Amino acid sequence: MTIASPSTFRRTLAVLPAATLALGLLAGCSGSGDGAAPEASATASASVDPSQHVAENLTEFSYAGQDGKTALELLVENDPDAQVQGKGENAYVTGIRGREADEDAKEFWALYVDDEQAEVGAGTLETKDGQTVTWKLETFE
Repeated sequence: MTIASPSTFRRTLAVLPAATLALGLLAGCSGSGDGAAPEASATASASVDPSQHVAENLTEFSYAGQDGKTALELLVENDPDAQVQGKGENAYVTGIRGREADEDAKEFWALYVDDEQAEVGAGTLETKDGQTVTWKLETFE
């Protein structure tokens, strides 16, 4: 039996956390294998782990519509920390997943259903099963 030298042992200990992290990421990315789409997803402009979005890079946030629920109700279910001013049909979304729209940069969170911009507000928009509700950070002139 060969006993590892102290320097070999230290190198092994240094590599072990990185290898464990890599295996964890691979396991997390493999999904459940049942083919089901996640309820909510967020898209960032940078290449990051979708479950660990950096708020300042967040530009899009999506979730599935549900019969009888408004886009606003579902937003709050999928992001309990969403920032909303006003209530009901007068609600205005100002922040999603910690990413606030910057008024000075003329940013706002725009609401889309199945890739078409909504014509009513989130508190009024009744969603349906099978729809995809998406919030996109946009700018106005």
